[in-house]
Amino acid sequence: MKVARFTAEGRTAIGIVQDDRVFELSTLVAQAPATIREVLAAGSGLRQRIQAALRQPPAGRALSSVRLLAPVPDAQKYLAIGMNYRDHAEEARRAGVPVPTSQLWFNKQVSCITGPFDPVYKPRVSEQLDYEAELGVVIGTRCRYVSEAEARHVVGGYFVANDVSARDWQRQSPTFTLGKSFDTHGPTGPWITTADEIEDPHALQMRLWVNGELRQQASTGGMIFNIWQQIHHLSQVMTLEPGDLIATGTCANVGIALGKLLQPGDVVRVAIDGLGHIENRVEAEPA
Repeated sequence: MKVARFTAEGRTAIGIVQDDRVFELSTLVAQAPATIREVLAAGSGLRQRIQAALRQPPAGRALSSVRLLAPVPDAQKYLAIGMNYRDHAEEARRAGVPVPTSQLWFNKQVSCITGPFDPVYKPRVSEQLDYEAELGVVIGTRCRYVSEAEARHVVGGYFVANDVSARDWQRQSPTFTLGKSFDTHGPTGPWITTADEIEDPHALQMRLWVNGELRQQASTGGMIFNIWQQIHHLSQVMTLEPGDLIATGTCANVGIALGKLLQPGDVVRVAIDGLGHIENRVEAEPA
């Protein structure tokens, strides 16, 4: 099931995407949740009610007629792991960046979250804007001290992410957080694909293009620490809540390694098998 947040005719709603149409959740089930966080927290019972309603759905809207928004704009946490693909870690090592021997985590402040087709701003204070194609995970069940074996059961779904990075600011802080958290530097979407639709999240093809040029391509099986290990590790420290977002790492050929950083006018597209795509134009930050 693909759960989207969208606007149409001046109103924002939660919808279910099926083929090329979107069905407003409130037309499918009574007392429909108002946010995707609430949809995830409601679990399989709500999904079954929605799926039953979709057997004879209302008219719905053409997907092309709505504006898709960030699925979870109100996440409590947006956590991201650094250098978690073998080829990207090697790329960093060649550039003189020490490769961590354990999971390297940083925050993307939730104020960076933006929509799947919204502009990404090149900050007026940064000269090194970069892209990172990433598989995103959204937590569906409140949890703490999760074992690796149980971790898949707390995942609510998956999404496409671009961990937009201001490399010059990233280098200024050993935690990476400042360089990863500029406003608009967290495009996510285009919707949440619920976990039951993805048999193996470690067997998906991920690609990124800039202006139609393929820059990044990898299988999500290239992770050093897989998703279950990531969730286990994080949950030793903090309670994970429905709607919390996790970016699981990027592969080789980031812009700074290629000498091809982003500039206003560039269009970045990220696609992951089974999850759809996001596409964002780089614009100069407004005055």
